[in-house]
Amino acid sequence: MTIVDSPVTPKGEQTRAAILATAIERFGANGFRSTSVADIARHAGVSGTAAYAYFPNKEALFYAAVDEDAAGTIAEGLAHLQGSGPSVEDWRAGLVLSLVDALERHPLARRLLAGLEPEVTPRVLDIPALSEMRYAVADRLRADQSLGLVRSDIDPDLISEGVISIVLALLMAVVQLGPEAALPYADSVTAVFAAAAEVPKA
Repeated sequence: MTIVDSPVTPKGEQTRAAILATAIERFGANGFRSTSVADIARHAGVSGTAAYAYFPNKEALFYAAVDEDAAGTIAEGLAHLQGSGPSVEDWRAGLVLSLVDALERHPLARRLLAGLEPEVTPRVLDIPALSEMRYAVADRLRADQSLGLVRSDIDPDLISEGVISIVLALLMAVVQLGPEAALPYADSVTAVFAAAAEVPKA
């Protein structure tokens, strides 16, 4: 009989993290259909049944991996948003570029944006980390409103939804068409945002 560490113990948490990290790598490289739980367990260095102590089935493991990798991607964008300077231009353009750069380190998020897992692509819109980014952008807009950098007559929550939707569309274009084809449109995207949110220059 194989003994599996409880998920609530420190060693159990480490095992779960190792399985999840390997799942991100394997699902990102080969996709849901071509990746087995046994393959993930083998590459994670655990027994073939160990993964089922943490994830009830392959689909649950895949969704957990999707959430984890997408959250990692978004965290890099949030780090830029929260650490950028006072200029609206700085955080606006930097948010897009930091997310594009992050996709190089997050293979499963990249695969979803590429449209290679069409059954779960809509799930991206419901990922908790994406809601966190919406709130962060809205909070930044409110802060910029208080400084007179952003128009006072806009709804930060509504504009934040629009910003995130446009950013997601641009990221999909970058992944599917290549940076050389898509990134030249980044300036156009930021111009749309500027027209919608910024205080007109005298």
